[in-house]
Amino acid sequence: MTGASTVAERKARATETPLMPLAALADRGLVVPVLGGDRVPHTNLDLAASAPPLVAVAQHVAEITPWYSSVHRGTGYASELATELVEGSRAAVARHVGARDEDVVVFTRNTTDALNLLASAVPGDVVVLDLEHHANLLPWRSRRVVVAQPSVEGTLLALEAELARCPAALLAVTGASNVTGELLPIARLAELAHAHGARIAVDAAQLLPHRRVSLAESGADYLAFSGHKAYAPYGAGALVGRADWLDAATPYLAGGGAVADVSLDAVAWRTGPERHEAGTPNVLGAAAIAAALAEFERLGEPARAAHESALAARLGAGIDRVAGVRRIRAFDDAPEALGIVTLELEHGSVGLLAAALSAEHGVSVRAGRFCAHPLFDRVASRSNGLRASVGLGTGEAEIDRFLVALEQLVAEGPRAKYRRTPEGWKPVSDDRPRPALLHRAG
Repeated sequence: MTGASTVAERKARATETPLMPLAALADRGLVVPVLGGDRVPHTNLDLAASAPPLVAVAQHVAEITPWYSSVHRGTGYASELATELVEGSRAAVARHVGARDEDVVVFTRNTTDALNLLASAVPGDVVVLDLEHHANLLPWRSRRVVVAQPSVEGTLLALEAELARCPAALLAVTGASNVTGELLPIARLAELAHAHGARIAVDAAQLLPHRRVSLAESGADYLAFSGHKAYAPYGAGALVGRADWLDAATPYLAGGGAVADVSLDAVAWRTGPERHEAGTPNVLGAAAIAAALAEFERLGEPARAAHESALAARLGAGIDRVAGVRRIRAFDDAPEALGIVTLELEHGSVGLLAAALSAEHGVSVRAGRFCAHPLFDRVASRSNGLRASVGLGTGEAEIDRFLVALEQLVAEGPRAKYRRTPEGWKPVSDDRPRPALLHRAG
């Protein structure tokens, strides 16, 4: 099959009635300029990095913004409402992730912040896999790294051997790889950790926006996630889990709200979430997360899983048909993967490919090693990859626009000339106008 015929067939399939987005994001209907003066529908396949808010979330934030005020100690009516919003959001997060009665929900900035908070509280060694995002690799003070094996089963055996060899306080694992989308069996990992006297923390930055996860049902002790990957990009994340380590740890931030009493000679620190949430909390960010989780529940787990499965199959099958392209995988027996695909080229630069996808076709993807350098360097044959990721706002039309553009660029190369800069590949002559909103920001 030639590249030209493949493109023609792809364009024909794109005219069929496609699977539509499952939910509306705030960027729906967005058109972007491309080189030469045209404007095209924006195809956003960079959702694994950061996702626009759901329309329902953006509307909720707009509705509550006039009521924004100080929290917890304010006596005004707006302050009372703002306090209820924060604490109601805390309860909503706890319920959605199956927190136990004794668990706490601490609002943070993002997953990285949440895992750094937990790292300050762990009373011993931490075992991690080499496939982790840097946020779940770098914070741990006493870290023992296990190299993931070619199979999930082999990796479980390697972890068991390490935990049996020397005691550890915590096993810290990703719920889903941000490079390959492959899922790890959290319940089995929790059972393994507990059998050797360790707790388990799950980096759910990628998992939570795609699958519902329960602390109580899985046996996980801690869960960390970001709002900005879960269609609530308003600057908040959360750490959810067992209170005892957090209550015994030095407060993450020293300041107002974290204290019960202060004198010039002593401080009485609070326990619970307040111990690590000094300063004014991100009211809108917390409320946005709760609104996103409510929307996940309204859509339903079966519908979310079926939608993503269909998109992931179409995306993966289409990429596999492109000559000169290889998909990257960490395991040969992963039972399931999210709609995240990373590819590498036999020849050429994925950075240039990503730049041309955007500048010439209005398609947003990501090129690089995705803050998972040890994993990428082990499983890839090239220095960088290109990642495409889907979500609730993706439909088959977006998948097909990407595949048509990918096939064309791999077969024929970019139409325009590009130069490599410290910020990446850029068109030599870029005539795409910038919107007026940037002038207000400047």
